[in-house]
Amino acid sequence: MSVLLITGCTTSGAFLALNQTQVNLQEANYTITATSVTGESESAYVLGLSYSSGLTATTLAIGRVEGTGMLYKEALDNLWTNYEKDNGSIDGKRLALANVRYDTDILNLLIYTKVKVGVRADIIEFTD
Repeated sequence: MSVLLITGCTTSGAFLALNQTQVNLQEANYTITATSVTGESESAYVLGLSYSSGLTATTLAIGRVEGTGMLYKEALDNLWTNYEKDNGSIDGKRLALANVRYDTDILNLLIYTKVKVGVRADIIEFTD
C-alpha cells in the first residue's frame, strides 16, 4: 500500500496567489468584445478520489490515464482559442478577462475518477 501512495499522482489545480491586479472599469476606455466565452479541460485517473473545494479541484490517485493534469491552464488556453475563432487573433490587443467563473464536474467511481474544469468569462478590450 505504501508503494502505491508514494508512486501515485496528486494535483490541486489552480494557482492561487495573494498578489492580484485589479482593473477599475469606471472610465469609458474599454469595450466588451465577448460575453460568456468558455473553455474546458479534463483528466481521468485510476484508483483515486477527486473533490472540489472553493476554486480548486484536487485529485489523489495511483495514475493518470487521460489528460495532462494541467486543468486550469488548459481550460484558459481553450477559452482563448474559442475567443479567437469568433473574434480573430489576440496578438497586439489589450484584452482582459472580467467576471471569471470556474466550475468543476467530478465523477468518482471505485476504481476511476474523472475531473472536468470549465472556465467562463467576459472579455474586454481597452481602447486607449
